[in-house]
Amino acid sequence: MSRVAKKPIKIPSGAEVTLDGQQVKVKGPKGELAFTVHDQVRITQEEGELQCKAVTDKSGDIALAGTTRAIVANMVAGVTEGFERKLELRGVGYRAQAQGSTLNLTLGFSHPVNYAVPEGVTVETPSQTEVLVKGIDKQQVGQVAAQIRAYRPPEPYKGKGVRYADERVVMKEAKKK
Repeated sequence: MSRVAKKPIKIPSGAEVTLDGQQVKVKGPKGELAFTVHDQVRITQEEGELQCKAVTDKSGDIALAGTTRAIVANMVAGVTEGFERKLELRGVGYRAQAQGSTLNLTLGFSHPVNYAVPEGVTVETPSQTEVLVKGIDKQQVGQVAAQIRAYRPPEPYKGKGVRYADERVVMKEAKKK
């Protein structure tokens, strides 16, 4: 069996998990998430813990049980604590400004970039060169951060662009004569 799937998911106080057939609903102080589990995986709830098990011993089903366990664990963490990705803008004149459900970016193009933030995700700009993407769905938070970064990924010569706060860009040396 998958090593990941063997580990039980502890349900913290304040979080409520409902199992309805193959449907898993997690409700917490930050919101509610739902996920439909594959037919080859069974989830059981015992004494404040969730356990994922593969129905058969096929390697694909075992891997699916580990993936399901990771998704459900992220759901529990999301509704209790939430997720956050931090982006940095590097470059002369690069700015970000959050206005309601729109993120206005100035990234050195001839036009400003307006990114419509999807529902379930909030975007904050503590300073002009920092963007905080927050939400309860880990996949959606990461996707929004990746889409913002894709407008101007960091280039390897000067390091200008939008990068994750923990990202290390390997700089190239300039061309020699």
